[in-house]
Amino acid sequence: MTNTVIITEAAAFQIKDMMKQNEEEGASLRVSVNGGGCSGLSYGLGFDYDQTEDDIQFEQHGISVLVTKEDAPILEGTKIDYKQSLMGGGFTIDNPNAIASCGCGSSFRTDKKAGTPEKC
Repeated sequence: MTNTVIITEAAAFQIKDMMKQNEEEGASLRVSVNGGGCSGLSYGLGFDYDQTEDDIQFEQHGISVLVTKEDAPILEGTKIDYKQSLMGGGFTIDNPNAIASCGCGSSFRTDKKAGTPEKC
């Protein structure tokens, strides 16, 4: 599982821009799965400087990416993209392991992990 998560060029460009704006250019992008949301699991994206022995680290488009070994099977094959529209832009996450997701698209569950669903 070297490239658990796939980052498109558009997403990589936006991530690099955000790193520069926030003076986080030496950080890694941490992609995580957290409990919560309407469907039980939610995604986390953030900058991190600390890699642990529980992390899988790989690089895409010049960005260091960190995923915990526990989250890796849930995120396997997940594609992170950035879409721009007249209403602004935003990241989209397409996880082939998700069997259900909420209307907002930020919460999901898999057949192996239901998480902790919350009321919306």
